[in-house]
Amino acid sequence: MEKNVKEEEKRRRKRAYKTAMGRFIGSVRDRFDLGEDNATQEEVESSINKGVEFRGTNLWVLICATFIASLGLNVNSTAVIIGAMLISPLMGPIMGIGLSVGINDFQLLKKSLRNFLWMFVVSIITSTVFFLISPYNSAQSELLARTSPTTYDVLIAFFGGLAGMLAQTRRDRTGTVISGVAIATALMPPLCTVGFGIASGEIIYILGALYLFIINTVFIAVASYLMVIFLKYEKKTALDEATSKRMRRYVILFAVVILVPSMILTVNILRKTQFEANVDKYVTNVFQFNKTMLVDYDVRYRYEGRKSAVEVRLVGEPLSRNVIENASAQMGYYGLENTELIVRQADENERIDFSKIQRSYAEIIDEKNRTIAELEERLSAVQPADHIAVADIARELEHIAPRAGRVSMAKHVFYDRQGTATDTAVVVTLRPDSLTGGTADRDRIREWLRVRLKTDHIVIYVENEKK
Repeated sequence: MEKNVKEEEKRRRKRAYKTAMGRFIGSVRDRFDLGEDNATQEEVESSINKGVEFRGTNLWVLICATFIASLGLNVNSTAVIIGAMLISPLMGPIMGIGLSVGINDFQLLKKSLRNFLWMFVVSIITSTVFFLISPYNSAQSELLARTSPTTYDVLIAFFGGLAGMLAQTRRDRTGTVISGVAIATALMPPLCTVGFGIASGEIIYILGALYLFIINTVFIAVASYLMVIFLKYEKKTALDEATSKRMRRYVILFAVVILVPSMILTVNILRKTQFEANVDKYVTNVFQFNKTMLVDYDVRYRYEGRKSAVEVRLVGEPLSRNVIENASAQMGYYGLENTELIVRQADENERIDFSKIQRSYAEIIDEKNRTIAELEERLSAVQPADHIAVADIARELEHIAPRAGRVSMAKHVFYDRQGTATDTAVVVTLRPDSLTGGTADRDRIREWLRVRLKTDHIVIYVENEKK
């Protein structure tokens, strides 16, 4: 009997657990359900079709956005570049490509590709014209950042495309998401960088920026395609299973071909970053000498197993060959294998850039002077003014007011309610020999102290004074 009761209790607990787990899973499923505010396929197609077309207003807005982005890259202004990305209508044709491939709408695919080509050509021509007439021809950091794409750019484009397509498939299409995707994926700046490369004849800029633009385009389209497949949109044209599989293989193959170079660039950038960190640690720890100072150092990192180099410049007492060989032998401990150490010393026929040393010292001295001035200002606010010779004044006070008794004297700083020092006064405390001694002599003592201390700010307190 007792065994049956235990079995029944166990089954009851199991049912309760399953019920609770089911409710939890159901709650989670409801949270992530996309069906609640899902727009119809016709609404999504209509919205994307409007964004695909590049004529009239859309075309002129694209030209204006290209000029703004080029100007932002030229003057190195992040805010201006972001503004150009917000107004540029570049996402439409790319999402149109993803949607058309997902639903086998070949008319939409042709239209999207045609308008995408228009968008590309117009942006390149506009940016090239701008940089040809611009008086500023140097490559700024914002522009250089678009010439070395990595796998991180792939991830940004992919998840940005997912977010953008997800927003397009909602009934209440929020402009916040689309704007955020436009900023994150940054389609406009690479096109403008290509224009800069054409105007300046820099093939490296053209190839790097063009590759970044291709990455953004392909993975936004792939993300849009996957979202369409996930939502199970109805196909416009029925294809047999073999053709559908072939199309999916082409999409995957194309994405992989675009992805591989970015992965190689990412690995090389990570290696270079780690190499530079190792060099910084090595130079800081090894080149510490009493009579020799490190001026600066250069790092030359080479890919594909070629020998890298670290060049240090020293002033002061020259290092011996044994010391240099010992420093070179320590490079392996800092992960700098296959790295050459080059030491430039003042006794060699090498030009030392003393202007750099002077600038460095000048910056240090300026910083210390600012710190000293700040501390002096803070000290003056809390420190009493000049020292008061209390002992001498106490002896003289015996002749001015014999019944004044003992005296305490100090300079005090008065503050307002905001904590700002407003005034400094001499505060005198008298402990008279009799109850009336200090009170009777108060005025005489105040007048005497005004002359003695050369100040009108005197406050006198008498202990045990009757109010």
